[in-house]
Amino acid sequence: MTDIPRLNGVIGALERGGHAFMAFARPEREEAIQFGASKLDGVLFEMEHTPWDGANLRDALQYLIDRRRVVAQGSVAPPVTPFCRVPSNGREMNQWLAKQALDSGVYGVVFPHVSTVEQAMNAVASCRYARPQGSPAFHPAGERGDGPKAAARYWGLTTSDYYARADVWPLVPEGEILAVLMIESPEAIGNLAEILREVPGIGAIMIGEGDLSQALGHPRQYDVPVVREAMVEILARGREAGVPVGHPHVTTGNAQAAIDDGYRILFTTPGRSYAAFEKAREILG
Repeated sequence: MTDIPRLNGVIGALERGGHAFMAFARPEREEAIQFGASKLDGVLFEMEHTPWDGANLRDALQYLIDRRRVVAQGSVAPPVTPFCRVPSNGREMNQWLAKQALDSGVYGVVFPHVSTVEQAMNAVASCRYARPQGSPAFHPAGERGDGPKAAARYWGLTTSDYYARADVWPLVPEGEILAVLMIESPEAIGNLAEILREVPGIGAIMIGEGDLSQALGHPRQYDVPVVREAMVEILARGREAGVPVGHPHVTTGNAQAAIDDGYRILFTTPGRSYAAFEKAREILG
């Protein structure tokens, strides 16, 4: 395989033991252009609560590319790494959504409402190509359909090099795909230790504090003790398993607390000033 540097900037930040900075974005041209010029490690194109439109996603990925920045860094790695949050809940098992997002060229998929080992296994498997029984890191067996042409072109790789890198990190250390599971219900918290123990290939988990607070009877009241305790438990399970945990709503007001609590992926407020990003960077020194 060709000597290829780390392409996924979010994975790169986590590998270095640091924090990864991301923001949500709509899969729209102007939005993508703005985020492509940002200092973020990655951007999450939000398609859970916006209509699923594969053409818009592919368009946004192209407009995210700032060729001047790519040339300046002398690498095919994108300055801002694109991810996608798919619309299906974990229990819906719709692997085709992850397949189409990955075939468009994203480097990570965020799966909402994952609550059981079976659902987590399905999510990770949907990000992996099939391989022979007994191959290294075989489990979870890959179920992603084979259609890499557009993704390999977007990554700037040959098809063979894309195959070698299009696997889940950290299960496959050279893998560039991050499978992120959202934990957003009491059921998910109750099963989380088992999920993280039984399902290899989970790159990160993210707290869905909005839906979690709904399920606990306190919609978006994040400082209510029962909600706070649930979030602390998710962090503890992630820390025990060595799996990074993401916070979806980091602002200038809670950046210090999020960092102190141990969140490794910080989704900053997607304002053009990136005030939360700068605040968090200031805290981290």
